[in-house]
Amino acid sequence: MAGPPDNHAPVADGPNAGDGSSTAPAAERLSSIPPSPRAAPHTSTYTGPDETTEITHLYLTFATPLPTSNTTIQHPLKPPTLSPPPTPPDLAPYTDPLTWSPSRKYFILLLSCIATWLTAYTAGSYSPPQHLIQASLHGNPSIEAVLAGITTFCLGFALAPMVLAPLSEMNGRYPVFVVAGVVYVVFQAVCGVVDSLAGMLVARFLVGVGGSVFSTMVGGVIADMWDAKGRNMPMALFSGAVLAGTGAGPLVGAVMTQRMEEGGRWKWIFWHQVLMGGVLMVAFVACFRESRGSVLLSRKARALNKWYEKLEEEGYFGVWDAEVSGSVSLRGVSLDDDGDEEKNITTEGRHAAAGLKRIRWRVKEDEERASLGKMIATSVSRPFHLLFTEPVVFFFSMWVAFAWGILYLTFGSIPLVFQDVYGWSLEQAGYIFASTIIGAVLATAIGIWQEQILLHPKWASPPLEAMFDSGNTSEDSNTKMLPSPPAHSDRFWGFLRQHFPASSPDSRLYFTCLTSTLLPIGLFVFGFTARADTHWIAPAIGVVLATMGILLIYLAVFNYFADTYHKYASSALAAQSFCRNILGGAFPLVTGPLFRNLGDARAGGLLGGIATALTVVPWVLVFFGRMIRARSPFASQLEGI
Repeated sequence: MAGPPDNHAPVADGPNAGDGSSTAPAAERLSSIPPSPRAAPHTSTYTGPDETTEITHLYLTFATPLPTSNTTIQHPLKPPTLSPPPTPPDLAPYTDPLTWSPSRKYFILLLSCIATWLTAYTAGSYSPPQHLIQASLHGNPSIEAVLAGITTFCLGFALAPMVLAPLSEMNGRYPVFVVAGVVYVVFQAVCGVVDSLAGMLVARFLVGVGGSVFSTMVGGVIADMWDAKGRNMPMALFSGAVLAGTGAGPLVGAVMTQRMEEGGRWKWIFWHQVLMGGVLMVAFVACFRESRGSVLLSRKARALNKWYEKLEEEGYFGVWDAEVSGSVSLRGVSLDDDGDEEKNITTEGRHAAAGLKRIRWRVKEDEERASLGKMIATSVSRPFHLLFTEPVVFFFSMWVAFAWGILYLTFGSIPLVFQDVYGWSLEQAGYIFASTIIGAVLATAIGIWQEQILLHPKWASPPLEAMFDSGNTSEDSNTKMLPSPPAHSDRFWGFLRQHFPASSPDSRLYFTCLTSTLLPIGLFVFGFTARADTHWIAPAIGVVLATMGILLIYLAVFNYFADTYHKYASSALAAQSFCRNILGGAFPLVTGPLFRNLGDARAGGLLGGIATALTVVPWVLVFFGRMIRARSPFASQLEGI
């Protein structure tokens, strides 16, 4: 679409003017006032706008103050009526999501996290009844073929967002969430009735397609509502919901499989998820609110333009130009932020209609946005371009993908180890998945706590020595001399400020250098303590530690990509999401052969060794991050390198 003509008036600037993500206060909105008797139109003196007057197009942002609309001066050729002018639009639904109240933000986050928990629950609940699924399908497929249902589920998770993400950016989060949620519920029901392997694999793929939006796109919803400084806590809660659901799924699935095996009642493993998904989608339809800023801004512009058109149909042309001054007082209408009547505004002009101007609103992001086909092509191609040209994206994606593979490996390894080594039943082994939930809760708390430490005033503020130095003046000066700080004060914080500045993009990784070691430690503990002569609590603790490491790695990668790649962050996150889900889907297929052929200790040692080698990734970026970003045409924009 062509840009506005040369006579466009400028609009208010903001940090993200025109892109729907401004943090400035919401724009003023129009409202109706009680109608007043209309004066007879002055045909001989009317010089205001009409249908032939050129329309000025202006860019609208959330910070743009709306001008006062003309609801008094009617065009003389229009027959006067006794009815009031058209009712102004309610602009309350179109406020900037960054300015929403905390209660509203956290309610939307709660809905999103419940949906995220349920989709993760679906991923894990498929594994416990694998033998029953095998028996219910025609052709007597192998266990590995049945477990491919986890692989196709993850494949849907990996591929669907590359198409659905551009749709959500163009049309909003709400319609994509609702439609995808319906797909998720419908094909979850299909899993409960299908009797062929091919049908099960296809159904699981489409369940993954529908559920993908509640995992991969919730990060976008969080970015819609919180800026970078406030994003860590909601992201930690979201990440915790993912891992808690991943642990709850196989736990409940194992209990239901053993207790409801007879009579085909085990299929309630699918049906109870259909019921939960149905209730959730009703809640989404009724309570979820659109959070994509640019979409809300476009809707606001359309509502205003439509109202202007209705006013002009009745002969009320234009809005008052604030630059006109004179002696004629006229009544107009102004809108406040909630669409309520604010006040009657007096506008002065040299002539009765001399200060009126016809305008229409545009949104810059709508004009800069490419076609849907091009957006999808970019969404598919750019993540792989970043994956293979950006070392940071590649190694971080491999790191988080391996961690996610370990998470999915637990679906088979925990029942296998605790049934073979300790002689437990499937239900008893399923209870060990409570360790995953415990690890998710602890890691969520740590993720929130470490961000608070990073924001500590003594770490984030400039060195106190500079403040003292600037205050040292001679005794003859009128400026009061500050006392010298103690020699031992702030040495620790000064060291951190100098060598590990809190303002650095790499600050997201400081704690991860330490907490990421929980993953290999947990794997070693699990592998080497899963023995008949060792209490079962020891490998369970290993699961807790490994889960904590997985969540904290995932949280660090998400925050680092979001902070470093800015407008390319969605592509960088899509790259790691693709790798994460592909590897996560592949690991359950190799779990049985790995532990049976190598044994528990060697399998745990091998996986722990790989995890140990990957812990070097954050250390490299902490010490050489600026140098690496300087070589990147994408990330270098962050620091103006």
